Amino acid sequence: MGSVLLGGVASAEQRVAVIDVQRAVMQTEDGLRAQANLKKLFDSRQQELNRKQNEMGKQKEEIEKQSKVLSKEALAKRVDDWQKQMSELQSVFMEYNKELEKKQKEITDPIFEKVLMIVKRLATTENYDLVVDKNTVAYARGDLDLTDKCIQIYNSGGASVQPSAPPGGGAAPAAPAPKP
Repeated sequence: MGSVLLGGVASAEQRVAVIDVQRAVMQTEDGLRAQANLKKLFDSRQQELNRKQNEMGKQKEEIEKQSKVLSKEALAKRVDDWQKQMSELQSVFMEYNKELEKKQKEITDPIFEKVLMIVKRLATTENYDLVVDKNTVAYARGDLDLTDKCIQIYNSGGASVQPSAPPGGGAAPAAPAPKP
């Protein structure tokens, strides 16, 4: 009897699919909107950082030009001041990057959750045993990629709908009682 059970399991066909989760999240309408909002929010800050960086470059050139004219003490003070300002600028840059990452996560996490819900629904309705992130495999046939289908379902409002009921419109049938 054990060989009959094992034989049934061994001969079962496994269905596998892949999805590029990052692309699915970022190419949904919500993902594209989120990217545009983040870009708008942080473009002005990036311009400010670029302006300060240009100022620091000009100051460095000035220091280099005056290095032969200034006394050693005056030159050392200017270089020290410049290094402190550059360090502050780098700190601000790192702070902006952390803030950007935090904001991006905050905006994209709900989209990510909806995409995962769609993936689970697709796996269930289309009988996939395993759905793997495309970025973790070396090769996958194109017909196994669910990314575009997931984006279409998301954009059509399918992300807000709970997993679909089985065909027939009624409730799911009760599981059959085990045979004695």
